[in-house]
Amino acid sequence: MTDHRHSPILVTGAGGALGRLVLAELIARGATELRAGSRRPEALEITGATPLRVDFDDAASLEAAFAGIERLLIISTDAIDAAGTRARQHRAAVEAARRAGVGHVVYTSMPAPTADHPIFFAADHLATEEAIKASGMGYTILRNNWYFENLALSVPSALAHGAQLTAAGAGRIAHGARADFAAAAAGALLGETQSATYDLSGPEAQSVEDQIAAINAALGSAIAVVPMEDAALEATLRDAGVPGPLAALLVGADRAAREGRMDKVTDHVERLSGRKPQSLAQWLGENAQRLRG
Repeated sequence: MTDHRHSPILVTGAGGALGRLVLAELIARGATELRAGSRRPEALEITGATPLRVDFDDAASLEAAFAGIERLLIISTDAIDAAGTRARQHRAAVEAARRAGVGHVVYTSMPAPTADHPIFFAADHLATEEAIKASGMGYTILRNNWYFENLALSVPSALAHGAQLTAAGAGRIAHGARADFAAAAAGALLGETQSATYDLSGPEAQSVEDQIAAINAALGSAIAVVPMEDAALEATLRDAGVPGPLAALLVGADRAAREGRMDKVTDHVERLSGRKPQSLAQWLGENAQRLRG
């Protein structure tokens, strides 16, 4: 691998959880020409990176921020809707990077995005991957599996009610720690030169039963797993006050797991980061209390 520690590198979404971790990894590995992109750069508190305004809805900000950048990490935006907003934003960023002469773009995608995927924003990732491949730039596509941290979306309620509702059946998810995926992204920015797609996962694929057993062991809880059909689960979530898009996302993720779309275990985190990814049990050893809400 080529050493890009002294190449101009820009990380978008620098104010988000993943962006902050990627920047910390890059700084720890000796990167010296770092730019941190955010819609609100004045709010960034990062030593070792130059804050830049990066707004995917503002072409001028993209043009200015991408000028002179050799390595670019596009972290998918938070515009999660069924209208393709995120795909439009990403295509604008890819085109701006192409015009600016960016040499290599790294992009955070999702497992196996397809047009028929039950998670509604999979189409955004698919469109972005296609735009990157058509751009002529070198690329590394990181298909990040679910984060352990996503358990915080459902576990506090499960603890309160003693039940984890799920439509995943026996389906398994090869989820992993956000920090491990961030380390892989940093490794790609610093070393990857050939265009490639990687499937980032934890060290094992687990069913909801497996996940809840690990959580019960870590928290001393007694959450029961309650199987449900898709429609019944979505209706229950909505009746409980869960916003419609989030309810649809949770049910879509369960269906994706049930259909075997999220269970691919690889060594790609270790290959890119140089370290083995954490298991859920290891992650819970330090983070279990975060799931109490």
